[in-house]
Amino acid sequence: MNKPLRRIAVFCGLLILTLLIRDNWLQYVKANSLKDDPKNRRVLIARYATPRGDIIVGGNPITGYTETKGDFKYKRTYKDGAMWAPVTGFVSQAYGANQLESINDGILSGTDDRLFFRNTLDMITGKEKEGGNVVTTLNAAAQKAAYNGLKKQGGKGAVAAIEPTTGKILALASFPSYDPSTIAGGSTSDEEAWAKLQKKTNPDDPMLNRALREVYPPGSTFKVVTAAAALENGLYTEADQKTKTPLPWTMPGTTTVLKNEGNIPCENATLRVALQYSCNTVFGKVGSDLGNEKMLEEAKKFGFTEEQFTPIRTSASVFSEDMNPSETALSSIGQFNTAATPLQMAMVASAVANDGTLMKPYMVDEVQTHNLDPLEKTDPEELSKPLSAENAQILQSMMETVVEDGTGKNAQIDGVKVGGKTGTAQHGVDNSENPYAWFISYAKADDGSSPVAVAVVIEDEKAVRDDISGGGLAAPIAKSVMEAVINSKK
Repeated sequence: MNKPLRRIAVFCGLLILTLLIRDNWLQYVKANSLKDDPKNRRVLIARYATPRGDIIVGGNPITGYTETKGDFKYKRTYKDGAMWAPVTGFVSQAYGANQLESINDGILSGTDDRLFFRNTLDMITGKEKEGGNVVTTLNAAAQKAAYNGLKKQGGKGAVAAIEPTTGKILALASFPSYDPSTIAGGSTSDEEAWAKLQKKTNPDDPMLNRALREVYPPGSTFKVVTAAAALENGLYTEADQKTKTPLPWTMPGTTTVLKNEGNIPCENATLRVALQYSCNTVFGKVGSDLGNEKMLEEAKKFGFTEEQFTPIRTSASVFSEDMNPSETALSSIGQFNTAATPLQMAMVASAVANDGTLMKPYMVDEVQTHNLDPLEKTDPEELSKPLSAENAQILQSMMETVVEDGTGKNAQIDGVKVGGKTGTAQHGVDNSENPYAWFISYAKADDGSSPVAVAVVIEDEKAVRDDISGGGLAAPIAKSVMEAVINSKK
């Protein structure tokens, strides 16, 4: 070969090598970034070219799909969308996805690697590709009771309910809410609906998942954690043992007297009586006597300070460290810096009901192919042991007294043993805003096990301040959720 031809051959060889390198760079190194590039419309077209799988509750789908005109063939639909939005989240042709729709997008859209064999068979047989299903742990009757209760009450609020023995989430409601169907497409009407849902234009913030993402001062419901800390650390060993609590009680290092609500029997009250009447002095002194370190340790055992993944991420509940004795006292009655999600407080009630064992909360029971073949099953998992079984049973007896003959009477259910704790949490500058109304509870079955633990929080700016109480506003909703779970098991 003469010299000019050899140069041309070498040059052509280098061009081919360059093309091969570039091709491999695009296919393997840059593949994911190109796939996820928002300007890559082909990925979006492919994503909405096939029917999306369903999110299932109690054997029935709470989602669906419909055909549309344009490049995107299918869009998502929702049944009772506003009720289920805190569980499903949304998937939108224009705005992406969140919550279960996002976390399980690979299964629902049919692109998950675990669906490869199923998709290959469908391709061979000429069947249209479909997404898989996500089977939740939710109880439809409990969810309906929770959402309708919040809606009837008005204002804002949230409910979380858990099965104590497994950690299954049975209800997760938030109000006000929104219908994800209104933003599922990409039309002008979806754009208008999206704008109306944003916090900057809608101060009610209907897209906020208050059950998982909002933290509130838990008020007196946190006294259950403080009582657990007292028992676990041996400060007191029995429910009916008198505490060394003077009245009035001045917080250490201050001249400030910690006040109780009304003329209630709190002087040297037993733990049972203190929980029954919600004595700030008793539980504030318990927290101060134990100290910040021991209170923080017990709060962490219940799940405080850590995010939970259900698989939807929750905000971390707060109990501070490095507090002085008076700050610890206020935090031990659910004020100062203490803050919790409704799910967190449902976890507190759940651990007490389950004889001291806290199970990891979860809401996805199983993922499956569109043919219902199981791909992955969630097994219950122990998260921690906040109390011994003996101390948990002592605390159960105390919480049951609250419902039988205390501030939680509105949660009583005929023929069912119920334990609970009310809370009214102050907030705002100098406690100027309406307080939050809380109630946490559990119900017991005939065999002593607990099928459900519930937390309810109500924030109502329009309510008459003196009418706001956990027993008055939140307990009736908790009762309806517990009844729904109990009745569904009959």
